[in-house]
Amino acid sequence: MAIAALFVFLSCVLKTIPAAASADHKLPWSPASSLPDELRDLGVRALIREDAEATALASSDFGNVSIDVDAPAAVLYPSCPDDIAALLRASYARPSSFPVSARGCGHSIRGQASAPGGIVVDMPSLGRLAGRLSVSADGRYIDAGGEQLWVDVLHAALAHGLTPRSWTDYLHLTVGGTLSNAGISGQAFRHGPQISNVLELDVITGAGEMVTCSKEKEADLFDAVLGGLGQFGVITRARVPLVPAPARARWVRLLYTDVAALTEDQERLIDLETGAGALSGLMDYVEGSVLADQGLVGSWRSSFFSEADAARVAALAKEAGGVLYCLEGALYYGGAAGSDSDVDERVEVLLRELQHARGFAFVQDVSYVGFLDRVRDGELKLRAAGLWNVPHPWLNLFLPRSGILDFAAGVFHGILRRGNTGAMGPVLVYPMNRNRWDSEASAVFPEEEEVFYTVGILRSSTPASSDGGQLLRRLEEQNEEIMRFCEEAGIACVQYLPYYAGQAGWEKKHFGPSRWARFVERKRKYDPKAILSRGQRIFNAPLP
Repeated sequence: MAIAALFVFLSCVLKTIPAAASADHKLPWSPASSLPDELRDLGVRALIREDAEATALASSDFGNVSIDVDAPAAVLYPSCPDDIAALLRASYARPSSFPVSARGCGHSIRGQASAPGGIVVDMPSLGRLAGRLSVSADGRYIDAGGEQLWVDVLHAALAHGLTPRSWTDYLHLTVGGTLSNAGISGQAFRHGPQISNVLELDVITGAGEMVTCSKEKEADLFDAVLGGLGQFGVITRARVPLVPAPARARWVRLLYTDVAALTEDQERLIDLETGAGALSGLMDYVEGSVLADQGLVGSWRSSFFSEADAARVAALAKEAGGVLYCLEGALYYGGAAGSDSDVDERVEVLLRELQHARGFAFVQDVSYVGFLDRVRDGELKLRAAGLWNVPHPWLNLFLPRSGILDFAAGVFHGILRRGNTGAMGPVLVYPMNRNRWDSEASAVFPEEEEVFYTVGILRSSTPASSDGGQLLRRLEEQNEEIMRFCEEAGIACVQYLPYYAGQAGWEKKHFGPSRWARFVERKRKYDPKAILSRGQRIFNAPLP
């Protein structure tokens, strides 16, 4: 719908009053004090702004990558979930519906949370309501609003000696945001992604219907929304199971000169089925990374290494031809989770059995909270240096186990080395167990093999103002080269946190025929007018 037509609707239905802050609602702007009849009938009690400041903020995201997409016409600051439902019902009732997208922390990369010409819903506004985080110690779960940050979920649960099981590496993301993708980190091999650790959801569909769903009730909607990229509904509440919380983490980093040794050890550590060997399931968290041209040692994540260690690591990298690998893991202990009597023995087993470069094992003992929220320290350092709000042309992939060594040879030792850009940012690589993922959910992952890998090439560019965007263009070209390499090498990878320019890419490259058919059918069922999350560029018009 054209922006002008949307403004006609807004002028009839919603009143914008950029007034002083309200002490009762603690909003940055007061809700309208006198509501027009149409607004009162809709039940919306929140503020909608259409000024340039509000729409510019809603158009931005963590990616800071320029994309060809229209800005939203307005932003809704809901006072309760009913406001979101009313807005969606209003759009659904119009002959020409307008786009609506929920925006949490704006941590998407390429405008996926945008609503071109429509309305962006500012989800954090819901956090001003009381009771949006509620722990049931007896039931061992927490009810969290979709706008809540995972770091706040963690602290609320820890107050009762409990914790969720599955996390992302960065906790300052919203519950609804990660559950709309998958939510992965080093715990996923054991517990699955975050979408495999949800008991119940409150969802508002594209028609404005408010539904409570679970595996037992409205199961198809429940499965559709989890990993559904915001296409089927807005998550306003999630019930997440809790377990006894540990107090400490023994944090380990081990360096490797050979990727085959790294991946073999990673797979031994995540093997929960055969129980083969002393390493099976020994760690609670298993990840890995690539260290090229100083890489990890020269970045904000290098606090693990002293200056003397950094010099030794650099010498080892030179001997290995410029590329090292790091196995990163953690063993949780103490607190409500149980005794810490065997943690030293478990670390000894790791250091004895793993194939790392001898003399290059680094161990720290930190609090459980400090380990889970470790990326926050790096964020603050980057913010202080003016390096946080820069372009992030990230590429995240899932690829089958059978392709990881070819990928490493072609990408880690090939494309990334030949086209050394000097860009900062980690390159992650670690395996997960397929049987910890639910194939009924909407998230796409390799299903052909029992183990698959995630590779995250998480590099930052310099601001375009400093080099005319040259580094950003080189990084994006390199990402495209990596995707071509996978296609030519027959490595059947799919993107995580995906981006495609149009529906054809989603259908052919991401979903494939059978998954696409199910995805379309669910869209037709829960958002037939394609109102939700058009910024993903999957559906831009009502379904027939």
